[in-house]
Amino acid sequence: MAWVCAKPWRFLAFGMGSGVIHPGPGTWGTVWGWLIWLAALQFLPGVLIPVFLVVSFVVGIWLCQKTGDELGVSDHGGMNWDEAVAIWLVLWCMPFNTWWMQVLAFVLFRFFDVVKPSPIKWFDQKVSGGFGVMLDDIIAALYSLLFLYLIAYFV
Repeated sequence: MAWVCAKPWRFLAFGMGSGVIHPGPGTWGTVWGWLIWLAALQFLPGVLIPVFLVVSFVVGIWLCQKTGDELGVSDHGGMNWDEAVAIWLVLWCMPFNTWWMQVLAFVLFRFFDVVKPSPIKWFDQKVSGGFGVMLDDIIAALYSLLFLYLIAYFV
């Protein structure tokens, strides 16, 4: 934890320390992202949320690239800024905002992030560096949103 906290980019890349919790640092990063959403991000004016998400994605590319370079591992499991940004996207775009929909969004996102169905797995393997770290989670978020909208349509 001392190494993570020694530099601000590491601290953020590791989800303010949530990435050092085991097992499942990616799940803890998603929980951290969800808590940030509940505490603050849902209160942003609607026009600022897409700007915030794009900036968070771009900053995440840099955070994950720099931290990954320092670790010598492109996509270290403890780096979970990517999970936070992806769950923010899902929570913002889901069909309706209820407690059960948020839980379902969380479960679906974790499923797609862990299982990595095609083309997520392809992008995870072929696109490296900070951009690759961020991209596969955004694709998992899009899969989650697709399923959330299908569920909302048929329920």
